Parts: sequence; C-alpha cells; structure tokens
Amino acid sequence: MARIPIALQLYSVREDCAKDFPGVLKAVAKMGYEGVDFAGYYGYDAKEIRKMLDDLGLKVAGAHIGLETLLGDELKKTVEFHRTLGNKFLIVPGLPESRRNSKSAWLETAKLFNEIAERLKPEGMFTGYHNHSIEFAPMEGELPWDIFFSNTVPEVVMQIDTGNSLHGGADSVPFLEKYPGRAKTVHLKAFSKTNDKALIGEDEVRWNDIFRLCETIGGTEWYIVEQESYAYPPLECVERCLQNLKKMGK
Repeated sequence: MARIPIALQLYSVREDCAKDFPGVLKAVAKMGYEGVDFAGYYGYDAKEIRKMLDDLGLKVAGAHIGLETLLGDELKKTVEFHRTLGNKFLIVPGLPESRRNSKSAWLETAKLFNEIAERLKPEGMFTGYHNHSIEFAPMEGELPWDIFFSNTVPEVVMQIDTGNSLHGGADSVPFLEKYPGRAKTVHLKAFSKTNDKALIGEDEVRWNDIFRLCETIGGTEWYIVEQESYAYPPLECVERCLQNLKKMGK
C-alpha cells in the first residue's frame, strides 16, 4: 500500500491559531506536515484558507464539525464551504447527551449518520465519528462504539483516536481489526499512565500494530497527529511528534 501522509489536527495548537492563523499554517508546513485537520477557522472564509493552504502546499485531511451543521438546510452550506476548502471528511467529534444516553439513542444516531452519508455521497464527501472515552463504557451489555459502528454503513468513517480510546480503557487495535476499511482517517494521540504529557512514541500506544492495520486493512488515507498536553510549547510538541513518527519510518 502507498505511504499514508501525516496531517496535524489544528486543535493541538489552537491558542497559537487564535493569535496568528496564517503563521501557524506556515510553521506546520515548514515542519513537514502534509496536511491539516480543522477544528475552527479563526475568522477566515473557505476561499482565504484554501489560498493559504495552496500557497504552502498543504492538503486538507478533514475537519471536526458539529452534527447540527450536517442536518437539514445547513448541510448544503457545509458542503459548499468544504468543497471550496478541498475537504471531503466531515467528522463529528462529539454528540449531545440525548443522542448517546441509551442504546436506542445510539441506534437512532447511527440511522441519522447513515442518512447524512447518503446525502453526501453525490458530493464525494464522507461523514464520520471521532471517539473520546465514553464510547467504551459498556451500556446495556454493549460498547456504544460497537452499537454505532455495527449499525452504520461502510461510508461512515470510524475516526479512532488512539489516546482517547486508551483513556476509556480500550485499545484501538481490536476495533481496526473488527471494522476493516472504516478507519479512513486516524487520530494519532499519545497515552501514558505514568506521563500525562507524553508525546507520540514516548507512550503505551501499540503503534506498530496500529500502523500495520491502517496500512493493510484499515483503508486509511490520513494519519492525523493530535496532542492535547504539553511538556513544551504546543508548536514544539507537534513538531517533536512528527519527528518521532519519522523515526518510526512514517
């Protein structure tokens, strides 16, 4: 399989983005990241951002957006914005409690994501869901993650977050095995029981197994670095994460 490119989830450097968004994009490109994953646009419109990205040779690996932006008439506006941006992955990073507080709520949510996926298909775009830790707390004898992904169509992206899943007591590896082809984008996040500021490669994530599965059965198109704890300034942390990934042959 072709090498999987590496992007940065800009939430990792959100305070820097709020101060100087164009400067952060420039720094991220200089570090060697090939793409970015959005979690906000800092007052810029899609055309302005697209020009900045094109000038720097950066691609869009995805965006974290609210579920409400994919519903009803909002969907059309969202599609237009992301088409201009050059993004095809519209990933929901969390749900209101009413959509996840019971097995029946998760099943209804799965049905809703299937409908959104169908509406996005003609646009060549995908929706998906990104985990935190709650998805791995058993509910009515099942894991919410399984309730959701065993009841969604293959086009709904399983954006597993390696650190968040371990925080919830779950290893990402079995889910990559169980849902082949679903992990089109994967969030690479460190997790360590002994060091809450660990960077990628200084932690307990089974990186070799994750890479092997993403590169064989996962259908993975992007690795996305996300760092939410900081032993150094955030921009330095994400640069070190990328360097560590390169040392691992990525």
